[in-house]
Amino acid sequence: MRVLIIGSGGREHALAWSIAQSPLLTKLYVAPGNPGTAQVAENVAIRTTNIGGLVEFAVEHKIDLVIPGPEAPLVAGIADALAEKNIPCFGPSAAAAALEGSKTFTKQIADAANIPTATWAGFTHALEAHEYIEATGAPIVIKADGLAAGKGVVVATTPEEAHQAITDIMEDKIHGQAGARVVIEECLIGEEISIFALCDGETALFCGAAADHKRVGENDTGPNTGGMGAIFNPPWATPEIIDESMAKIIRPALAEMSRRGTPFKGFLFAGLMVTAQGPKLIEYNVRFGDPECETVLPMLKSDLLSLLKAATEGRLATVGLEWHPGSSATVVMCAKGYPGAYATGSEIHGLDEAATQQGVHIFHAGTMAEQGGILANGGRVLAVNATGPDLRAALSRAYGAIATIAWEDGFCRRDIGKRAL
Repeated sequence: MRVLIIGSGGREHALAWSIAQSPLLTKLYVAPGNPGTAQVAENVAIRTTNIGGLVEFAVEHKIDLVIPGPEAPLVAGIADALAEKNIPCFGPSAAAAALEGSKTFTKQIADAANIPTATWAGFTHALEAHEYIEATGAPIVIKADGLAAGKGVVVATTPEEAHQAITDIMEDKIHGQAGARVVIEECLIGEEISIFALCDGETALFCGAAADHKRVGENDTGPNTGGMGAIFNPPWATPEIIDESMAKIIRPALAEMSRRGTPFKGFLFAGLMVTAQGPKLIEYNVRFGDPECETVLPMLKSDLLSLLKAATEGRLATVGLEWHPGSSATVVMCAKGYPGAYATGSEIHGLDEAATQQGVHIFHAGTMAEQGGILANGGRVLAVNATGPDLRAALSRAYGAIATIAWEDGFCRRDIGKRAL
């Protein structure tokens, strides 16, 4: 099979690394890719938002399967554009991608399918949102309705913080049109998990669970980020919780989308809170998580490409997944200043040595190659994954690999997985 992956981050490097191992693969492209994907595939200089250019490339190069990594091209309709050319895409149509593109739409689906979630209200006028906060109090969660690169959610612990979030999002428009509408919802209490499912429109196949570490600082302090690290199958993601989540949160959403004539195909990612009343939906995403992808895929024993092919052909009901024993953990290395302003261009040394350590995988997220060296070129720069017989061993290996990486302008959290341990 000739395959095109769309994206340039750690998630796309992990997808490329996994798919490169498939006996079905004949040629792998990544657009635009990064120095890490260049090790296992051919990079193509086409932006993820250039839908026309990506479709044209897929047609010219006789691509058998396109795998979009990030949400933006999916929400923009890459799957629909490819369908017009009869090119299979493992990702939802623009209509189905509204599950991530609009928080309001997600809540409407949850209400229609009786999916357990936080109580909520939606607003298009700031004054009404401020009045709702006054009546409801805090803690409370404020969400920009549209795509905001993982930074559109504020967990406000006081009414003042909530009012400020409304001012920032709706009045000062820090997220642009994504904040023209907001969802305000109750603050769920519990342990957060990410559940992943492979979907073919009718069947949802469980594809791993992970716990992300969103805040930039130790002990979950500081602003939210795109993700500072993740662990595979956290202890609170018990088999019972996973079964309940698939039965009450994943499959009902799939059935409701199918009922509406917009079947969901692709990775369905449910962010959940395990509460005293059981798992409740926080949000849906329509692609693999990042850095969860880099944490889950090293544990997958099954051939990923054959699974994705089965999904695009509507055959998921006939296949199953196998997993390696043990555990997995990923620690993200970031440029100093992230998630605020940060500098780029500093050189990173020791990556080859780190990658040779037992169980270690170095996934490039925000890097560039220059004159034989690897330079930082983003906020989240490297995803350092390690597998091991248990979580403690996996974390030890990941931090051991980081100790061999020399990068003066980099930092990471030192407490990934601490709560699980």
